[in-house]
Amino acid sequence: MIGYDEWHYDVLVIGAGGAGLRAAIEASATGARVGVICKSLLGKAHTVMAEGGIAAALSNVDERDNWQVHFTDTMRGGQYINNWRMAELHAREAPKCVHELESWGALFDRTEDGRILQRNFGGHKYPRLAHVGDRTGLEMIRTLQDHGIHMGMEVHMECTIISLLKDEGRIAGAFGYDRQRGGFILFHAPAVILATGGVGRAYRITSNSWEYSGDGHALAYQAGAALVDMEFLQFHPTGMVWPPGVQGILVTEGVRGEGGILLNNKNERFMFNDIPPLYRNQTADSPEEGWRYTQGDRDARRPPELLTRDHVARCIVREIREGRGSPHKGVYLDISWIREKMPDAPGFIRRKLPGMYHQFKKLAGIDITKEPMEVGPTTHYMMGGVMVDADTQMSTIPGLFAAGECAAGLHGANRLGGNSLSDLLVFGKRAGLYAAEFASQNKAGKTDDVNIQSLADDAVSFFRQADGENPYAVMTALQEMMQDFAGIVRTESELLQAKESLIQFRQRARKVRVEGNREYNNAWHTALDLQHMIIVSEAITLAAIYRKESRGAHFRIDYPDPDPVNGKMNQVIRKGSDGRMHVESIPLKPVRPDLQQLIDEMK
Repeated sequence: MIGYDEWHYDVLVIGAGGAGLRAAIEASATGARVGVICKSLLGKAHTVMAEGGIAAALSNVDERDNWQVHFTDTMRGGQYINNWRMAELHAREAPKCVHELESWGALFDRTEDGRILQRNFGGHKYPRLAHVGDRTGLEMIRTLQDHGIHMGMEVHMECTIISLLKDEGRIAGAFGYDRQRGGFILFHAPAVILATGGVGRAYRITSNSWEYSGDGHALAYQAGAALVDMEFLQFHPTGMVWPPGVQGILVTEGVRGEGGILLNNKNERFMFNDIPPLYRNQTADSPEEGWRYTQGDRDARRPPELLTRDHVARCIVREIREGRGSPHKGVYLDISWIREKMPDAPGFIRRKLPGMYHQFKKLAGIDITKEPMEVGPTTHYMMGGVMVDADTQMSTIPGLFAAGECAAGLHGANRLGGNSLSDLLVFGKRAGLYAAEFASQNKAGKTDDVNIQSLADDAVSFFRQADGENPYAVMTALQEMMQDFAGIVRTESELLQAKESLIQFRQRARKVRVEGNREYNNAWHTALDLQHMIIVSEAITLAAIYRKESRGAHFRIDYPDPDPVNGKMNQVIRKGSDGRMHVESIPLKPVRPDLQQLIDEMK
């Protein structure tokens, strides 16, 4: 028999980013005993990479902003595939969550009269992002982890979950291992919250860190929960493209929010050439005039570079493909031009964008106060995930909750910048509250030792392979395949090729060979991560095949236009009784009449 340690909790939170920490704080506030699983070290969650700010209608910079405008911006950005109830709750509750974070010690940039400063961001009608320079995510994590520790949450660092456990159809706990020592751990809990983030590691070029292997999505799917919107994977328009070792590292939208412009190799602001009809004045003499006309006097400074991320990313790809890109297959992002307008431009840039200044100085040898950056699209954010109830965040499995990037619904077909951090706060809080309530009403279920032994034996089977591929080689090949065939621009033939390739990858991943022992063995960790990465890759591919239209972040060359029928459907993925992945189209729920009226009035 393979031994394991045991822990008992009322609420188990898997993931220690913004959503997981906020959920743990709220559950702890009810008196529940809360355990937090951290794949890396506490404070190293991917949330620290969120730079631009937290979207919330505080109305500190523009009094015209309110939750109704934020709601309609979110719905429009998501191409109306969103879960409208989640969009409503998010817009209504985000301001309170920001003030709550502030009361716990978060230090925001300030207006001259001392209020929280807000900046422009893509897809938001008014300046809405509360920020801390370009290090907002780091400030959020610092604040939440400090408050969470004082609330009494218990943290298991460098621990990875490999399976969720159920008893009579509801959650009973989770089974994982200690990444340092290699020992197995059984967690008993009547309520489990998935807050594991995204899936970016399944692609070669990504802004995501190594933890983002789709663990929560795959764990939920394997346990029988429904996934939704998995075709909607956001490619952030601006990631570093040079040098090769830093390719994909995020360049915050805050650069464009503070005045950065996009240029091709002809020094043209190409974004003016592809302004969507929604923002265009058809009678204007030029694209530039048309854009300024539609924005109005007070918003004339908002550049077309701040259109939604899916649109900007596709425009950049077009420039590169048509030969107008930069030397390293990107385009130029230039904020140094403001030196012409502002006497203290270098100081302004270093003050507003300290992270970006140091990032390019150290990694690329570029001073962004004097010269442009080279940027290109990078795999960034998964809009799809675990299907949850809008109010409680519970999945289709009783006792299993999800929040943050791991959950789906709020963002629809495309996430607006800044909505991710407020998403973590609003729905992390809700998940923690309702998970604790569920735990108080339900005792922990039973766990089957035979099943646990089987899970442990399966996990160590890679050490017993007589021969087999290196897990790193299989992972790299998978990333290359997904980048080429299921990336930012998709076609039926390439998606079908990806589907066939995944059959082979599944077989290869089960036969990888790991040497050595279980202590500090990164090859073993990669072999286990591969199982999750292949599940999410298949879900993305199948959902993309079934959605025969272009909408938001999902762009099909063979179906370049939105389809009214597809636009009223969600693609839901479940594990069938045959063990295979099944896709089902389900109709969107009708929008509540008062909210529909808001949408119609602001279209």
